Amino acid sequence: MLPYLHIGSFNLPTFGLMLWLAAVVGAIVVDRAFKRARIDADAVGMVAVALVVGIIGSKVWHVLDTPAEFREIGWRVLWDNAGFAWYGGLTFGVLALVVQGWRAKIGALRTLDLAAPAAAIGYGVGRIGCFLSGDGCYGIPVQPFHLFGITFHPWGMAFPHGIEPTTVPVYPTPLYELGAGLAIGLWLWLRLGKPHPTGAILGQYLALSGMARFLVEFIRRNPKVLWGLSNAQLASAGAVVIGIALTSWALTRPVHAKEEGREKTARPVEKTA
Repeated sequence: MLPYLHIGSFNLPTFGLMLWLAAVVGAIVVDRAFKRARIDADAVGMVAVALVVGIIGSKVWHVLDTPAEFREIGWRVLWDNAGFAWYGGLTFGVLALVVQGWRAKIGALRTLDLAAPAAAIGYGVGRIGCFLSGDGCYGIPVQPFHLFGITFHPWGMAFPHGIEPTTVPVYPTPLYELGAGLAIGLWLWLRLGKPHPTGAILGQYLALSGMARFLVEFIRRNPKVLWGLSNAQLASAGAVVIGIALTSWALTRPVHAKEEGREKTARPVEKTA
């Protein structure tokens, strides 16, 4: 674990460093997406605004999600290095992109389509910060389980020097989320480069990211609040439903593709029985 980089008398939080790296990577991916789509807009500036708004949203969501922590330490929770809720950051960041996409005359859905691969990849990179800092985003203690008469011993690791230390081997869930984020981001990037109806990439992002987060929550430490599910799982289930509905709707719309600088409209995607 490496919660801080010690540079002379200055201690640099690795979580903040990886958050910055995630923003840089996200900005590069969005910029490349804009250039591939022949859109002349300030992608880096849009990502920077969405990042700031998203950080504020993640803190607000965290406070609402864990009121006991707010009652314990008060407004200091807003400046703490830990305590960032992904869905809060996602919600506020999406709103920021929608407003900016509308002002730039790109269109809200198209802007979100273009930003979807960057959101998935940036999320994965950001999770490296959780892993390095040991901020408590790791999973529950590892336990052997039996399947088809075979006993499996999952790999786990301890975080004895983390911000929230544990000496018991736990599931390193940030690494799982890193892998999922990169895989989803790569898939969306490949789909974005092909003709697609507006909204389809965003729909796939919501569905795939929601499913990934829903599954990993089963081995994370978050408390269960309803039907044996955590707040994050309930939000993930909602994201999956919205994502599937949005993708289904988008498949009934015309496919727009830019070739050689000219806008071309193809037939709506035909569904087969």
